[in-house]
Amino acid sequence: MRLGSSLRRTRGGGGRRPRKKREARAKGGSASVRERAVLGAKLALLGILGWGIGWLVVTQVLLPAPPPPTDLVTVPDLNGIAVRDGEVRLAAEGLALGLVDSLAHPSVARGLILGQSPLPGQLARRGTDVRVMRSLGPETRALPDVRNVDASRARVVLETSGLVVLEDSVESEILRGRVVSTRPEAGTRVALPSEVRMSVSLGPALIPMPYLLGLQQADALALLDSIGLVLGSVDEVAGQEWERGVVLDQEPKPDTLVERGSAVRLAVGRRGG
Repeated sequence: MRLGSSLRRTRGGGGRRPRKKREARAKGGSASVRERAVLGAKLALLGILGWGIGWLVVTQVLLPAPPPPTDLVTVPDLNGIAVRDGEVRLAAEGLALGLVDSLAHPSVARGLILGQSPLPGQLARRGTDVRVMRSLGPETRALPDVRNVDASRARVVLETSGLVVLEDSVESEILRGRVVSTRPEAGTRVALPSEVRMSVSLGPALIPMPYLLGLQQADALALLDSIGLVLGSVDEVAGQEWERGVVLDQEPKPDTLVERGSAVRLAVGRRGG
């Protein structure tokens, strides 16, 4: 046998033994990790179980919840009924009428309940006082007198009084833009808010100026008076004999639109003396 072959066998055999030891150590290490993981899971489960048992002991044995009250009733709805009827309804449920406040309301009739505390549907112990708010009905106010007042100023007065202003226009002898009347009339007590209709003057009705030229002064004066116009100044001017006392000129001119009560100036032929 050769020395070289013996040495190779010796070296080769000596190299296989360390690999088996490493594999054994690796298998032993994996088993150890699994064991630790299982142990940790068991400890966590025991901790959760212990916490649950402790919570049950505290809440059910040491500090149990109080039993639910047996004297609770449902608060009835009192809105829209009279205070006396509300008191009867509360008594039927074992409740009592408490403090009664009052408040003006534009649409709920006087004496009816507007609100309550506790609210309808809530639970309350028997004997609890229920506070209610009673309506005083709409607030009322006497309508201010704004007749013959400028319309814009009258509107401010009425609106600051809590009224809603509607406006009409009418012909009137009152100056244009001033209030002729209101509906309801001034002094009437009205609920707030409420509507008031205000009639505003367009001024006097306009009429066409008649044709006066060629009429005698007396006839012209009668015509003016019949249509609501008045004679102003009369000037005498020189003219022919047949023009004496005859209207030769007029101001305003014929067919001009004028207000009733307007003054008319005439020029007539001078009379002989």
